[in-house]
Amino acid sequence: MQKFHVSTLGCKINQYESEAVAEAWRAGGLVECDAPEQAQVLLVNSCAVTNRAVSDLRATVRRLRKGNPTARIVVTGCAAQVLREELSAMPEVDVVVPQDRKPELLVGSFMTGSYMANSLINLRPAPSLAPSPTPDAGAQPFPPFEIRRFRRARAVVKVQDGCSHRCTYCIVPLTRGPSVSRAPEEAMAEMRRLFEAGYRELVVSGVNLRQYGRDLSAPLDFWDLLARVQAELGPEWGGRARLRLSSVEPGQLDAKALDVLGASTLVAPHLHLSLQSGDPEVLRRMGRGHYRPAQVLDFLAGLSGIWPRLGLGADILTGFPGETEAQFENTCAFCRELPLTYAHVFPYSPRPGTPAAGLKDSLLKAERTARAAKLRGIAEAKKRAFAKTLAAQPLLTVLLEKAEGDTTAKTGEGVGVCEYYTSCLVRASSEVRAPSQVRATRAGGAPLAPGRLVAMRPVGVEGGKVVGDVVSDIFCGDGA
Repeated sequence: MQKFHVSTLGCKINQYESEAVAEAWRAGGLVECDAPEQAQVLLVNSCAVTNRAVSDLRATVRRLRKGNPTARIVVTGCAAQVLREELSAMPEVDVVVPQDRKPELLVGSFMTGSYMANSLINLRPAPSLAPSPTPDAGAQPFPPFEIRRFRRARAVVKVQDGCSHRCTYCIVPLTRGPSVSRAPEEAMAEMRRLFEAGYRELVVSGVNLRQYGRDLSAPLDFWDLLARVQAELGPEWGGRARLRLSSVEPGQLDAKALDVLGASTLVAPHLHLSLQSGDPEVLRRMGRGHYRPAQVLDFLAGLSGIWPRLGLGADILTGFPGETEAQFENTCAFCRELPLTYAHVFPYSPRPGTPAAGLKDSLLKAERTARAAKLRGIAEAKKRAFAKTLAAQPLLTVLLEKAEGDTTAKTGEGVGVCEYYTSCLVRASSEVRAPSQVRATRAGGAPLAPGRLVAMRPVGVEGGKVVGDVVSDIFCGDGA
């Protein structure tokens, strides 16, 4: 029986697609194993968003080859799309499957076909899978990935792929192509399937959720999708499970967003913004002039009437070509004004084929890195302050992700995230009360098994995590 192992690098979309491929391979009779040295096929799902992501890919491939000299190594994903020749030339790599051909990995014949003889895959698509058209050939179909389980406690649901905006620094349009949207019915069916399978938090993900729905035969937007999800799933699952939005564009934060979020009983009070900069001129040079920083503050002021408290994260680039010290300080000042609870800060990384890679006035790497460090310091201070605020709350709702130590039974502790996307250390109290309408424990499960959604009474902060005791189960699922 042939065994395989999957290594996933990069974003939640990659995590989702890796699971879809793994499900297809398991259905085809292959056996998935956790130890790469035991597998005959090693699949690496790659990222290309930064230079570091590509370096991590190369290091991963070399580590896998060292640990398993005889396995076939298959590299797919975004780096395989834009660096296919370079990756094919690596002696450790046997097969390169570009991102636009990743759906072919779902085909059972992939594992038995002639791919072993080629370093660049050259398979015919299965009859059910249409080949990806060229960008000028009209709308392309949504990639046929779907899942029934997820490796982690929080399951990802992919509703959108690709991007048609083309920010000047971003390689994603080159790796994933133009924006495509998943039919609302398919997205909601998968959400229901995962809820019924026991998952209590789903992350609604896309490359650019602002572009969701524009290519559908009956156009709608992302907020329309969330409203339909609330109408169909809210009555059954509101208060028992939740949705978390992966990342939203500042340009889609409008009055309609406030209405939909205000009516939702499913969406967690947490937003992650693709902010990138707090300076209007830098945003313009980035190709992101469709919003201004002040719009974000106006929206958050309105949102405070719906969510008096929220988790707020942001993606921020520092040292974009031509960014002056004054412009960087504008970003710092803006981040101090925002009610940030964390931030993902990246020094600018030139990506091949993007307009920004040819811009003049590039900053030295040391300066880009120093600016990132300063901004991370601002975000970290806000993160610590927010954790202290949450520690003073009467209750938090925590999705348990893993047990601390070898077994939960030994430690009586678990780690998870609360509704505000803050890490929590949950301790099993001597007596856990469960609402009569839900099950208190999973049959045969550990006291704090991953997948449980519990109410926690905070008692303090330790190591950056809010610490507290379990008060009751919100719902205890059968998910991973």
